[in-house]
Amino acid sequence: MIKNLFKSRVALLYIMSISMVFSFSAWMSLLNNYVVEVVSFDGSQIGILQSLREIPGFLAFTVVIAIIFIAQQRLAYVSMIALGLGVFLTGLYPSALGLYITTVLMSIGFHYLETLNQSLALQWVPKEKAPIVLGKITAAKSFTSLIVFVLIFIMMKFYSVEYKYVYAFFGLTTLFVGIIAWIGFEHFRDDVVQEKKLVIKKEYWLFYVLTFFAGARRQIFIVFAGFLLVEKFGVDIHNMVILLFVNSILNIYFAPKIGKFIVKVGEAITLRIEYIGLIIVFVSYAFVENIYFAFFLYVLDHLLFSMAIALKTYFQKIADPKDIASASAVSFTINHIAAVFLPFLLGIVWLTSPSLVFIIGASIGFLSLVLSFLVPLDPKQGFETTIKYKKAELENI
Repeated sequence: MIKNLFKSRVALLYIMSISMVFSFSAWMSLLNNYVVEVVSFDGSQIGILQSLREIPGFLAFTVVIAIIFIAQQRLAYVSMIALGLGVFLTGLYPSALGLYITTVLMSIGFHYLETLNQSLALQWVPKEKAPIVLGKITAAKSFTSLIVFVLIFIMMKFYSVEYKYVYAFFGLTTLFVGIIAWIGFEHFRDDVVQEKKLVIKKEYWLFYVLTFFAGARRQIFIVFAGFLLVEKFGVDIHNMVILLFVNSILNIYFAPKIGKFIVKVGEAITLRIEYIGLIIVFVSYAFVENIYFAFFLYVLDHLLFSMAIALKTYFQKIADPKDIASASAVSFTINHIAAVFLPFLLGIVWLTSPSLVFIIGASIGFLSLVLSFLVPLDPKQGFETTIKYKKAELENI
């Protein structure tokens, strides 16, 4: 059975996803409390940290250069090891400079691994099964996060383990899993030889724009939603972990159902629902005064991110199979363009008006909603937008 496990492409996708979440969830869930309690960050410094964290995401297009010299699968193993090493070192250097440097190392591993994981998933999983498989992988990632939050809660609540040892445990686990996967799994041949150069096609323009807005919205949630809870409402590390625990429980249940929902109603409808929900959540964040309502918004916000599967499967349906690796890398770069400068700029805005940060997020959600009406109900190669369908109809008249 173990021998068959090491011959399964889907099993490898699960392992890469789980190991990535295992260390990154620990890094993220501890971050807001760690930077406030240990490193004494303010809003501006957390903005700088998050901007630095996203620079490797912005440079994700360099994956295309790297796979000229090393296969995607092996590069994924190297990325796992870099991610684990970065998380391990985080707690050992509790200063602004130390945190900035270890964050960049961690982020290089994380963003390369995330890019490669998406690329390999879209290459290895058939289109008709992709939403369901990706939904199950999302649920597995949420279950992993759940285990992480339980372990952190036990370590810090009952045993008062220091931050540096918690970071070391989770980082080293991912590092060792990367080494074991590299040794154990067979190398899978590409079904379609991938382009080894950057692919930016005008046919994919809608996917690129929605990806850009998704990156901007994601940054506002990741950087400032949790920071709001800690700074405005004084939520401690134990309650933050409980909140993340609840998020994971709900995702385990809903993520596979969202995958089936996408298969049933399509990407266009799913994306519109996601964007309407995000607008409501961000406007509510701007004016929330009740801590329990803030908790509810945080959970709802997190659930809406599961619907992002629809954007990935939309791309899979419209893309030329040989473009997937290159275009995935390009899309990650586009996703992180705003991420490089937005946390820093909004960190400055935050010092004057935290509410305005979330109003900006709602505005971005509204633009995404408007563009989502250009996503066809039946997207496919050659018919990437509703504009293409209308042109075809006019030509047939």
